[in-house]
Amino acid sequence: MAARHPVFGAPCWASLLARDLADTQSFYGAVLGWTFRPAKLGDQFVVAESEGVAVASIGALAPTLQVAVAWTPYFVVSDVDATAARIRERSATVAVGPLAFEMGRAALASDRDGAVFGFWEGEPLPDATAKLGGPPFRLELRTYDAIASAIFYGEVLKWAEDGTGAIDVSYEQDRVVLRTGRGSGHVVARIGSGGIEAAADPHLRPRWHVSFAVDGVKAIRTAAETAEAMGGAVVAAEKTAYEDGEQVTLRDPDGGLFTLTDR
Repeated sequence: MAARHPVFGAPCWASLLARDLADTQSFYGAVLGWTFRPAKLGDQFVVAESEGVAVASIGALAPTLQVAVAWTPYFVVSDVDATAARIRERSATVAVGPLAFEMGRAALASDRDGAVFGFWEGEPLPDATAKLGGPPFRLELRTYDAIASAIFYGEVLKWAEDGTGAIDVSYEQDRVVLRTGRGSGHVVARIGSGGIEAAADPHLRPRWHVSFAVDGVKAIRTAAETAEAMGGAVVAAEKTAYEDGEQVTLRDPDGGLFTLTDR
């Protein structure tokens, strides 16, 4: 297969840092049917697979890192140092890194409203995008001001610039919609207003919502029941905002939030 050129600024991967790697694998294996294999990032990371396709990674949270357990999207960039500099220039925070791995370099940041995201320079993590035609998850930022956030990320991640790949930005159904390519490209993320900046509940604070698709409403409800039986919780169940179908947001036993949608 010919090498795929990256679409710089597009989401490329989702990762979870867990307090107990073995227990977390047991939870997501039962809830989503994932299997796991070693990752090239090191022995403290595993790659989660669904029907043989890589969908996410899970890593062991270092005891010295005082951060919340959370699903975090990563965006592919051409220069991780330049991206970090643009984030700082706009009064946001680079919290971790850049760190060097065998396959590339990564960093974790938070935007000006506190939503956490990562960015990656290097080899694909791993080549799930090539198999699926896009990232193996849905991504939506719910934030205080969608337009202001879109401007921030557009400047930081160099959206809507010519070059290798491109991100097309439009405004549809009260959301900023991001697509790969011009015109009718693949939807890779949405940004919507509605986050409550000072909310005590992390579900309501500005954050990137990472959603994984399952086959049908029955599978969603079964997964939710399994999550509760294994120490997780149902946070919210609702209709999706932009298409017919149900979705449910779950909290894993360590507090990591993720959403299940009907494929």
